[in-house]
Amino acid sequence: MAGLDADGFPASRLFNQGFSYTYDDVIFHPGFIDFPADAVDLSTRLSRRIRLSTPCVASPMDTVSEAAMAAAMASLGAAAVVHCNTEPHIQASIVRAAKSRRLPFVSSVPIFSTSSAPSLNDFAGHDYALVTEAGDSLSKLVGVAVAADAAAANPPAPVSEYMRPAPRSASAAFDFEQAAAFLADEGLDYAPLVSEEGEVIDLITAKDIERIRSYPKLGKPSLGADGKFVVAASIGTREDDKLRLEQLVQAGANAIVIDSSQGNSTYQLNMIKYAKNMYPEVDLIGGNVVTIAQAQNLIAAGVDGLRVGMGSGSICTTQEVCAVGRGQATAVYKVASYANDQDVPVIADGGISYSGHIVKALTLGASTVMMGSFLAGSHEAPGAYEYKDGHRVKKYRGMGSLEAMTKGSDARYLGDTLKLKVAQGVVGAVADKGSVLRFIPYTMQAVKQGFQDLGASSLQSAHDLLRAETLRLEVRTGAAQVEGGIHGLVSYEKKPF
Repeated sequence: MAGLDADGFPASRLFNQGFSYTYDDVIFHPGFIDFPADAVDLSTRLSRRIRLSTPCVASPMDTVSEAAMAAAMASLGAAAVVHCNTEPHIQASIVRAAKSRRLPFVSSVPIFSTSSAPSLNDFAGHDYALVTEAGDSLSKLVGVAVAADAAAANPPAPVSEYMRPAPRSASAAFDFEQAAAFLADEGLDYAPLVSEEGEVIDLITAKDIERIRSYPKLGKPSLGADGKFVVAASIGTREDDKLRLEQLVQAGANAIVIDSSQGNSTYQLNMIKYAKNMYPEVDLIGGNVVTIAQAQNLIAAGVDGLRVGMGSGSICTTQEVCAVGRGQATAVYKVASYANDQDVPVIADGGISYSGHIVKALTLGASTVMMGSFLAGSHEAPGAYEYKDGHRVKKYRGMGSLEAMTKGSDARYLGDTLKLKVAQGVVGAVADKGSVLRFIPYTMQAVKQGFQDLGASSLQSAHDLLRAETLRLEVRTGAAQVEGGIHGLVSYEKKPF
């Protein structure tokens, strides 16, 4: 009679057969359910000392993570890593902008001086603009300009002629409910957001409040010891990145990610040692790695977290160009099996296309998943929407693309000193996904249901079941993968939520 050992394989056996598996290659067997899906606890750690209630991280890419993404992800209990493909002072200002508020969005309305004469184009699609004496956030707020009033002025007139008096300001320390109550109590359609130091941070509107209320209710936000949003930021491994590191720490970055496609290098080891010596209070995340040997070197150097993945992203061509990397499921399992024993959380970076991939990454040992294309195209991603073949899209590019390399990302691939540049990524476009404030909560609900089917009531429970060999897996054939997806239909409409 066949026993339990004949029903699938434990991970320790499946991932030691010399094959490199992706998420789609493997499938988990269901476990025993004795709890509701809503009881699943997805709380986790980004790094040794930073806790999150949602196991999602926005990738440090210039078409994914800037201030709006960082504020939105933190408000959801997740986090974002601000990209370093810009000047250090600009990156630091992005970190400060995200940490300067407790609201889940960044409007980034223009700021004009009283003497300026902006055209409608200068409003950049916003209904309002702030007016200060000198046209910057640090000078005195004097009014609010309305785009409709500017459109009526032809030719453009000085903003002082039509601006409206500034209403009472809301505190930048307000969370969403406090801001909503403030606008309602004051009977305002909009209000400037001003910090305790008097800096003009942003503008909140009744439309913003109404939009956020239409999304699932916000959960526990990611807050640091300072009571502000958790925001991480990336740096490279070159000498001038030490200045970038200093500016990011001064801006309040909660964690620093050393951004490299192949992290097992003398350059990264030296940067880890420097950063840990200079700023021991800041958690440092190293990578990228895909093997235990790579992980051992970075952990020995002192990292507080590891990014796992090489060539698995939708816009990454490293495996194709360089013939180096590893299937993401195998990489996550192998590195996590070692790193977890060292109390170093693992970030599964890349290869996430839908909720099932998140379930697999987390169950195989990751503490969080890092996403690029999954979040690109969202309302919070940088860039403007455009129409392509009738579809509303946003640009999404790999940091190894030639286009991104011209901005400085070639250092990530150790190619900044090379005369000949070879791309390890492409430039593309992704469909409009709406707001992360809407689709991340639905995605996490799907992940909870996946954990329920596994019989795992938390991330730690899933990891324990995997190590105890209670969770069983199998490899899926190509036909099994087809069968496990939508098939046999003439047409269909896929609406996940």
